[in-house]
Amino acid sequence: MFWRRRSGAVVIQTAYMGDVILTTPLLTALAALHGPVDVVATPQSATLLDTHPAVREVIRYDKRGADRGWPGLRRVAAQLRRRSYTAAYLPHRSWRSATMVLLARIPERIGFEDSPAAPLYTRRLPRPVQAHETARLWSLAGLPFGAPVPAVTLGLTADDEAEAERWLSSRGISGDFVALGAGGPWGAKRWPYFPELAALLDLPVVVIGGPTDAVIGHAIEAAAPGRAHSACGQVGPRTSTAIIARAAALVTNDSSPLHLALATRTPMVALFGPTVPSFGFGPLDPDAICLGEDELLCRPCATYGPAACPLEHHRCLRQLGVARVADALATVRQRAGARR
Repeated sequence: MFWRRRSGAVVIQTAYMGDVILTTPLLTALAALHGPVDVVATPQSATLLDTHPAVREVIRYDKRGADRGWPGLRRVAAQLRRRSYTAAYLPHRSWRSATMVLLARIPERIGFEDSPAAPLYTRRLPRPVQAHETARLWSLAGLPFGAPVPAVTLGLTADDEAEAERWLSSRGISGDFVALGAGGPWGAKRWPYFPELAALLDLPVVVIGGPTDAVIGHAIEAAAPGRAHSACGQVGPRTSTAIIARAAALVTNDSSPLHLALATRTPMVALFGPTVPSFGFGPLDPDAICLGEDELLCRPCATYGPAACPLEHHRCLRQLGVARVADALATVRQRAGARR
């Protein structure tokens, strides 16, 4: 396959979708320095960046599918090499990403000095600890720390907005509704009472998630028949983002819907169990509410969240009651109304 020769910068971000969303301020900063940049991302995450104003092209790297293993890594590296990039930025601190750009013979390779793959970088920058992840990743652009960080953006199109409107209208949702981010890849980060919350609310409910979240989506629909609707696996990330943008508020686990809502400025209640907001992955809106059981000595227990509670009690989220979450939801909606 023929690839045009390129110059400028490429960003390698093949982590989870939430990580890709949090990288968008870095993309904006790099575009100001280099012009629009290319990005290597997984196919699912790539769809969010296809129309981003800071992105020239998204290169799909199906690391768990067609590009799995060493042969796939070498194929993508060869593609990058033919594009003649002058610099590669590596927010994802992985050996795989670093090896890819080394094989691509990109002369300048910029990443964090605490990365396991730092020996393969040509420029190693300190990773700010006491900062939101957007600010940490943005710092790779080499700009003075403390300067204003660009907003999280996703470049939704009119087609995305229209698709969200069609989906909502087909289910009779025309006014206020609450979005629920009830799923996520890490089992221990899932609050178990979303069906009970949906049954308690007096507004329509839309469940946001991917195909693997379909089970919890169906459970929420069953708890509030006719009022709760699951979009899990029915729409893609772009339409999901446009639906979140229309919501009166979002209640979500520490997972991708939280990060999608950063781009839409949707009022939110974020539920934290094994992780905590101080890790740098929480809401940016000062009116948002983060809930968690702060008094538990076992919390936090993981940087990203385990598949199951290591102590087998999951008290960090099981003790977080429905009434407390409902009260927080009412508060963020009041705050949002006061700002209008």
